[in-house]
Amino acid sequence: MSTTLTCAFAQWRPGLGDNTPMGWVTVLVYLLAALAAGDLARQLTGPDQLVRRERRFWIVVTGLMLALALNKQLDLQSLLTMIARCHAQLSGWYDKRRLVQEGFIVGVALGGLVALGGLTFLLRGILGRVWVALAGLCFVCVFVVVRAASFHHVDVLLGVAVGGIRLNWLFELPGPILVGLIALRRRVSQGG
Repeated sequence: MSTTLTCAFAQWRPGLGDNTPMGWVTVLVYLLAALAAGDLARQLTGPDQLVRRERRFWIVVTGLMLALALNKQLDLQSLLTMIARCHAQLSGWYDKRRLVQEGFIVGVALGGLVALGGLTFLLRGILGRVWVALAGLCFVCVFVVVRAASFHHVDVLLGVAVGGIRLNWLFELPGPILVGLIALRRRVSQGG
């Protein structure tokens, strides 16, 4: 494992992952979503089990949005991709990486479905209040996983610009925007 990490860190350097105006806008969107979710979580109080459940949901959402804002500029998924690439090269199966990438995507998709089923169960009683935010989280998670799988043709597609707007932005931004808007709407409906 230390050889794999040595290989990965020789090729990856910490730094700003997307030091462009739109990269920073994306970080800001994640941070605003985290702020809205955290503010709502702080506002939701009381002994009611459903309120406590919803409060925990928004606390987790706050943490996820903060982690994604941090990841946007630290580019940690590139480090994970580099670790996997070095492991594949050192283990001798790099030429068969497409099968592993496809298996990874299928495994994550199945894991995501199981997680979504579990979340549906855990969020029973409040799902009607949070399902759009949950959809936003799913959107972001799918985007991050597909980027982490690092299929070359996906990376090329995400770099395509239509009318000056990169597809990357169209796939990444709706998730945190939904999360933030639902948190704000929920806060207003709470009377805050």
